[in-house]
Amino acid sequence: MQARLDVSLYPLADDYIPAIKDVIERFNAYPALHVVTNEMSTQVTGELDVLMDALHREVRTSFEQHGKCIFVMKLLAL
Repeated sequence: MQARLDVSLYPLADDYIPAIKDVIERFNAYPALHVVTNEMSTQVTGELDVLMDALHREVRTSFEQHGKCIFVMKLLAL
């Protein structure tokens, strides 16, 4: 099953841009996922299991590397 994730990251830090760029770059590193970024969010499309595994890994990495962050997400089955 294909799915699309719409995700926005809000790091709770004064220097928030590096954390946002970092997570976008990490999502782009998955060859099985298609990533489109705009001013408000990033859309990640792919097989649901691959997408959810990537999401789990990258949210965890963001919390570990950048501290407190808020992720706002919407998930759509295609």
